[in-house]
Amino acid sequence: MAFRLRTAHTADLTPAVLRSVRAFLDAAFDGGFGDDDWDHSLGGMHALVHDGSGLAAHGSVVMRRTRLDGRWLRTGYVEAVAVRADVRRTGLGGRVTAALEGIVDRAYDLGALSASEQGAALYAARGWHRWDGRVHALSPDGIVRLPDEEGSLHLRPAPAARPLDPRGELVLDWRDGDVA
Repeated sequence: MAFRLRTAHTADLTPAVLRSVRAFLDAAFDGGFGDDDWDHSLGGMHALVHDGSGLAAHGSVVMRRTRLDGRWLRTGYVEAVAVRADVRRTGLGGRVTAALEGIVDRAYDLGALSASEQGAALYAARGWHRWDGRVHALSPDGIVRLPDEEGSLHLRPAPAARPLDPRGELVLDWRDGDVA
């Protein structure tokens, strides 16, 4: 089976393509993908894999600001990575992730994502580091701790970045819905 990988910015995707991606994500996450999740996946670069049956895999990377070691960093935040049920375990998640990592490595100071327990192994095998420190967000009311996000956040330093100090404080920019 031939799989075709394409990367494109949200602005370059037609309304019909965006509707098909949203429907794909709704199905892939079995009702666990809401409007805020959709909003978080837009405004950046998408990796889309198609086969003869249509969209087989998707992921996106959007820009966020993250404070780490006292510096605000341009962060490529990975969102909405999913693979169609009938082609799972065929390497498509890795292909999508590799395309997004290339974007992160070339355009951002840091990569970040929140991984499910099932997804964590994929990211760890690809060199993402689980953040074991505290996670915070710059909310409308100031900096707030996000203990529920601790342990699921993974980081990917840019190739030229200095080592990450896991004892440091990680602060994410605020957004509606899930912050991480």
